[in-house]
Amino acid sequence: MATPRDIERAGERVANVKAAGLTYADFRAVRLTTEDLSLIDGKPDKIDRKTSFGFGVRVLVDGAWGFAALPGCDEDLARQALDTAIAIARASARLAAAPVQLAPITPVRGEYQTPFAQDPFAVPLPDKVDLMRRLDAALRQTPGITGTETFMSFRREEKWFYSTEGALITQTILHSGGGMSAAAMRSRREVGERSYPTSGGQHESGGYEVITGMNLEAACAQTAQEAVALLDAPVLGEQTATLILSGDLVSLQIHESIGHPLELDRVYGSERNFSGTSFATPEKRGSLRYAAEIVTVLSDPSAPGGLGTFGFDDDGVPAAAKPLIQNGLLVDYLSSRETAARLGTASTGAMRAESWMNLPLVRMTNMNLAPGSGTLAEMIAETDRGVLIATPASWSIDDRRENFQLGGEIAYEITGGKLGAIYKNPVYSGSTVEFWNSCDKIAGPADYRIWGTPNCGKGQPGQNMRTGQGAAPARFRNVKVGQTV
Repeated sequence: MATPRDIERAGERVANVKAAGLTYADFRAVRLTTEDLSLIDGKPDKIDRKTSFGFGVRVLVDGAWGFAALPGCDEDLARQALDTAIAIARASARLAAAPVQLAPITPVRGEYQTPFAQDPFAVPLPDKVDLMRRLDAALRQTPGITGTETFMSFRREEKWFYSTEGALITQTILHSGGGMSAAAMRSRREVGERSYPTSGGQHESGGYEVITGMNLEAACAQTAQEAVALLDAPVLGEQTATLILSGDLVSLQIHESIGHPLELDRVYGSERNFSGTSFATPEKRGSLRYAAEIVTVLSDPSAPGGLGTFGFDDDGVPAAAKPLIQNGLLVDYLSSRETAARLGTASTGAMRAESWMNLPLVRMTNMNLAPGSGTLAEMIAETDRGVLIATPASWSIDDRRENFQLGGEIAYEITGGKLGAIYKNPVYSGSTVEFWNSCDKIAGPADYRIWGTPNCGKGQPGQNMRTGQGAAPARFRNVKVGQTV
């Protein structure tokens, strides 16, 4: 078991390293504790808690990166990792097309702690299981429900960061999440399903108050009743319509068609062989009308409550709100110090690694769509004819992030400013720039929330990252919705 002094000595060993050709090195130790609980059909499916601890060392030698990671942490292990990382960097330098440059920063000595009211790891396990059992029972009170799932997830990440530039950063980041779903099933093809607060649940930075603040028990009846109603609901037919998206579906739309295309390492081709590139190439910065003028999107790891909320990224860059789309115009990217230097800008602080054993990549933080005005109810009331689609259910987008099709759990017909008939398995499709330029209304702060995505995959070897997307319901004109029936 490494002591704080072991971690300090290991970090200082890396921060003070000297080697021929070495221009930079950093040390990042991480202790990650997770707890996951789920019930399926009222029976325990997963109840586990585990801890992972280790450290990674990055070095820049002869203009190339080297990285090594080991479990545990002390000065001797740090020396071993340094030797390995330096050897890898020297080997890589023989193949490097150009030396890596880093955008300058002012090294920080600081700390960050996620604010929380109640430590989720201190809440007794029986209390959590009892809540999930009560939710399961409440969902099953609706006749016709044949399947249920309830779940919770908690995560504490303690991090130590040292660099040869003089940075010394400690962080403790706390995440809590949970949710439920109900299904009415007659056959494999005849299923109605609803989720709350959204598919996969809602996940935020914070303590157990995230769970108690969801009002899960109060939502059971409507969630179950809509699942049963969807069982016999028709499929939404293909049409061009005015489309209103729920906030959680706007969140997914931001993630797939704004967040991923603006990852600057992807823009430069680092993901080409795995998950594609981006249409938003660097020469379009400052000229591409990405979206309508009412659309402003910021990368904001300083926003409270998001899964992309932290004090410093894994380059040691302090968290700050950075506009990427300003009044519809593409103005910047998610970047690291390395990719920002290629673009000739400052880093937007988006370098993140899944764990101690992973090399950091450019990842989304909180991609927040600035709220507009009014409420979802007012938006519906002022829409004569249209469709409201809610709760993400499916997504598909091409490898340049241009053409997409997304789907929801439920659609509501809008006629004369009122919600009418419901439809199951609704989908809509479009082209990223055309779609975002058709946005003519974004609801205000009352309907705004940072939705959490706990499972964003990227990289080779693959890494999972937790991101946030701040969104309120929004309206889009002349969108292709539905499918051939």
